[in-house]
Amino acid sequence: MERNTKQRDAIKSVISEAHGPVSAREVFDLAQRRVRGMGMATVYRTLKSLVADRGIVQVEMPGEPPRYEISGKAHHHHFYCRSCGKMFEVEQCPGDLSYLAPKGFKLENHDLLLLGLCADCVSGAKPAKAGSKARRPPKPKTLPAHDHSHSHPHTHPHPPHRP
Repeated sequence: MERNTKQRDAIKSVISEAHGPVSAREVFDLAQRRVRGMGMATVYRTLKSLVADRGIVQVEMPGEPPRYEISGKAHHHHFYCRSCGKMFEVEQCPGDLSYLAPKGFKLENHDLLLLGLCADCVSGAKPAKAGSKARRPPKPKTLPAHDHSHSHPHTHPHPPHRP
């Protein structure tokens, strides 16, 4: 357990207050406004420590660096904006998706990632990510034919859907 410092508190606050999972760069940019002189190495060290202490969880996305959100949240999904690169939380869930699993398989969990443009990018209120055109969606990870668990480190147990 690492002692609380101004830097650690600022980093954890930035993640807690975020619109959704944030990248290390976003954490650095926002936390540096609170604690001047904070370095990127401090951000990486603190993120690693917070993950180890289970205060935050990594949100993985194919082809992208991990993002971070506060742990202990209820089951939810994410929306990724291909233009600005931000990730947002999606509270709704389609419920039981076991009908999608191959015959004879038992679905234990699911994680959905929606891809598109956020409201600001659709309206043109926000410029695209610096130095890039609209981003292509990441290529989905190909799983071996025998592995259909589709689990990720940040997924949460999901109770069966009840209409």
